[in-house]
Amino acid sequence: MYYHVVNAFCLRDYYIFIEFADGVKGVIDLSDKVGRGGVFMPLADRQYFCKMQVDEQLHTIKWENGADLSPDFLYERLKQKNNGRKND
Repeated sequence: MYYHVVNAFCLRDYYIFIEFADGVKGVIDLSDKVGRGGVFMPLADRQYFCKMQVDEQLHTIKWENGADLSPDFLYERLKQKNNGRKND
């Protein structure tokens, strides 16, 4: 299945709100992904982290330096957190 991110924005710390085209939405913690070296190192800077954007071609979130996270990974992370519920 293909998951398409349609909306995402920063909240507090490294938590983001994310919404997918199928209506699944919620808050996930990405703190374990920041500062891990390579393109993810700059994400440890909270201001930089919050400059993420939704890439309409990749259907996921990305940063200016080329870092991105798979929409499948983001969907599964949200699904695990919410036990598969759709959030309305």
